[in-house]
Parts: sequence; structure tokens; C-alpha cells
Amino acid sequence: MDFSFLLRGLAIGFSIAAPVGPIGVLCIRRTLSEGWIHGLVSGLGAASADAIYGCVAGFGITFISVFLVEQQLWLRLVGGVFLCFLGVRIFLSKASEQAAPAKTMGLFSVFASTFFLTLSNPVTILSFAAIFAGLGLGSTGGSYVPAAILVFGVFVGSALWWLVLSGSVSLFRTSFTPVALRWVNRISGIVIVGFGVVALLSLIL
Repeated sequence: MDFSFLLRGLAIGFSIAAPVGPIGVLCIRRTLSEGWIHGLVSGLGAASADAIYGCVAGFGITFISVFLVEQQLWLRLVGGVFLCFLGVRIFLSKASEQAAPAKTMGLFSVFASTFFLTLSNPVTILSFAAIFAGLGLGSTGGSYVPAAILVFGVFVGSALWWLVLSGSVSLFRTSFTPVALRWVNRISGIVIVGFGVVALLSLIL
């Protein structure tokens, strides 16, 4: 087994997940308001979508990547609208003093929302393809094993980032008062709506 593919996958997954976007804001907000598990599961949803894009690029599944890029208008439209809806919902949500209020989103919904939001940005496939090509990973010698190791590394690297982020934010969670959490909700909601508006404007600009 060539562990260099695993190490490269780890580096790719971590570096692609690290830039703070709407998923990062969601992860931070959910960690502060609902707990570490919700924040981590949010990140794992994104990591799973990253793994799918890594799979498409690593295995050279051209027809899927072409389809996703061709349908990016609709994917961005749906993703942008969903971000705006989610942002408004977060902005209007009330902070709770309980660690895990009964009416919070279930873990499956938390996972699915970030999975969908990450998957709704097909331009990510271009990022993976460019990185793979730049590192000489466009061809894995005709074997599925190196490609599978690479994709596994991408998932683990991305998941590692979300583990670090949610764990770090969780350390400060106890110091947040309900008033501070209310402001976290408001700021997070505004930022996420902003990402949604940018996604929608990209369709006409």
C-alpha cells in the first residue's frame, strides 16, 4: 500500500475544508448553541460531500463531473435559496439556556443540510480536479486501490478539520450567555444569508 496517497488525500481534504464559508459558520453556530456533537456532525456532512467529489475526481468519473458542472445553475439556485432560508431561520431562532433543547434539529437533519449545501456547489469538483492534476494524481496507474486510498484520505482530512474546529469552539461554549448566543444566531444568520445572496447573484453576473 502506497501511504503517500493517503497523506496526499489527508492534505487535500484538510486544505479544501479549512476555508471558512457557510458550512464553517453553521458548524460554529451549531457547536455554540446546540453542542459539540451537532457541530461535528455538521462537519461530517460536508466531509462526506467532499469525499464524493474526491471520488469523482480520483476515479476519473468524467460523466458525473460533466453533469454536475452542466447543472451548476440549478444547483446554485437551489443552494442559494436554501442558504437564505436557513440564514433567516437561524436569525429568528431563540437562544436556549439548555445544553440540548428538545426542539433542536436531529442529527440526521444536521448532517443532511451540510451535505446538501456542500454538494450543491459543483465548482468544488473543479478544485479537486485542479489539485489532483497539480499533484500528479490525475492518473492512479489504472488501479482502483490508490484512488480509493486517496478518497479515504480526503474524507479523513476534511473530517479532521471539522473535528478540530468544533472541538476548539466547544471549549468556549460554556462562557457564552443566552444573550451572547442570541447574537451568535443573528450574526450567523446574516452571514449565511449573505452567502446565499452571493450564490444567487453569481447566476446573473
